[in-house]
Amino acid sequence: MRNLLWCLPLLLGACAPMAPVDSAARPADFAAALADPQRPQAERERDAVRFPAEVLAFAQVGTGEKVGDYIMGGGYWTRILANAIGPRGRVYAFQPDEFIAFRPAYGEEQAAAAAGRTNVTPLRGSIAAPPFPEPLDTIITVQNFHDLYIGAMPAGTGPRAIAALFDALRPGGTLLVVDHSAAAGSGTSAANTLHRIDKQAAIAALTAAGFVLEAESPLYARPADPRTANVFDAAIRGNTDQFTLRFRRPG
Repeated sequence: MRNLLWCLPLLLGACAPMAPVDSAARPADFAAALADPQRPQAERERDAVRFPAEVLAFAQVGTGEKVGDYIMGGGYWTRILANAIGPRGRVYAFQPDEFIAFRPAYGEEQAAAAAGRTNVTPLRGSIAAPPFPEPLDTIITVQNFHDLYIGAMPAGTGPRAIAALFDALRPGGTLLVVDHSAAAGSGTSAANTLHRIDKQAAIAALTAAGFVLEAESPLYARPADPRTANVFDAAIRGNTDQFTLRFRRPG
């Protein structure tokens, strides 16, 4: 079940037509990207539970695309994307200044993810103003959307960042959001304490900015998670319930 990618089309009448290369994406298309021996062994071992091929297929990532890895963390997705989009594409690996100020190792990890990869451009800036230099085909943000609402961020960071992501995409471009689910109806209140966000709150914030929710995948659904524990709690870490949503900028 976990290896089966399933998409629920939503609001199809409001969505832009998809390019053939995108709509034809399948998990098998990314086997070579994952097999890259330059990827750290520890990351490759995590593929069994992170399902990167299924995620990229759901996001409809295609060769030659311009892709933004928004809040790139340790670079897991940056490395995979660099292989998936090929030499004609470009990955903009964005690490927020706020993250690097909190943990300088984020800067070192960004440099390591870009090292030796001619199609990766590392970017830094305010979390609410990522300096993507050209219109993007796809933006992904994995397990970090809730960070727009933590107490360390200035008020209004969420709406400003979402507007920046909308503007960074070309018309018809795709935004993939994966994050830890909070209890239904909790809004953004668990972002600071549990590092979670209510799925409906994320959808409401993104659609208010103009994004269209196109599909949802249950790839990371874990119904047994009560969604009340901190995601770093050893009792739940690695087994949190997560939502996986694909949005599109109309155009």
